[in-house]
Amino acid sequence: MKCRAALAWDSDLVFTRFIEDCGVPCELVTPHMLAAPFYRGSFVTLVIPTGFGNPAFSGLLPALRASQGRIKRFVERGGNLLVFGAMSPNENAYDWLPFPVRYHHEYFRASVTPENGKEGHILEDFDCSAVECDGHFSECHGSRVVEAENGRTLMLRHGLGKGTVYVTAIHEYPSRGFIRSFCTGDTETLF
Repeated sequence: MKCRAALAWDSDLVFTRFIEDCGVPCELVTPHMLAAPFYRGSFVTLVIPTGFGNPAFSGLLPALRASQGRIKRFVERGGNLLVFGAMSPNENAYDWLPFPVRYHHEYFRASVTPENGKEGHILEDFDCSAVECDGHFSECHGSRVVEAENGRTLMLRHGLGKGTVYVTAIHEYPSRGFIRSFCTGDTETLF
């Protein structure tokens, strides 16, 4: 089994260290690297952190749009993709994904009910009665795997080819068990 992640951002984040503290080697991929046609990283999972859609936080969104075809091929060939909240009122911040997602930015706490299954343990380190969220999804293709008590979708899963995409508006680091599990696979996939 291979265990390796890449985190896309403008500069190093504490999130990178968190992933490494979970026992997963993690490579920083800057927006310039992501959009460059000659970049050929190889990893199990690509992580897109919270705030990618807000230019006040990051310049990542244009690079994601420029590399949307590569991202789709990465997932189809067996790579995993973990995408967090855009932190932006731009409902089209997810238009680079290979399926439609409509995000509504709103900061709130929610009592959540994860579906039974491996992705439910993304919250195993948290009190599910008060989970921090930075929005919700009103249009999404795939399975809704975490919902707020009022039915708002907070996390979804979409299978694509041999890979899996998780999109979440949960404003917390994932559990250590989830990171280890989702960033481990039979092979690394070329980006």
